[in-house]
Amino acid sequence: MADPVPSSESIDVTYVADLARLRLSPDEIATFQKQLADVLGYVSQLTEVDVSHVSLLGDAELKNRLRTDEVQPSLSVERALANAPKQENNLFVVPRMIE
Repeated sequence: MADPVPSSESIDVTYVADLARLRLSPDEIATFQKQLADVLGYVSQLTEVDVSHVSLLGDAELKNRLRTDEVQPSLSVERALANAPKQENNLFVVPRMIE
């Protein structure tokens, strides 16, 4: 089985920055490499925690506590559109975002 936490040397900061369309200076690359090594060091500490007593499924008795649906009065069209900068045919008019 492979090591669950990759080493910081196995992650190419320059490649990841390129994927994110970031231009990093050599100083920034060195800084991020060190920060990444620190984060991965903390993550690797999690492998040392004894979780043998923890259930993978969580609490089997856990139930969602949902309120019952009740019909309630809603806003009138006039009230809903009262502060709309533009409206037409009882609808909000918004600028086109996709051409």
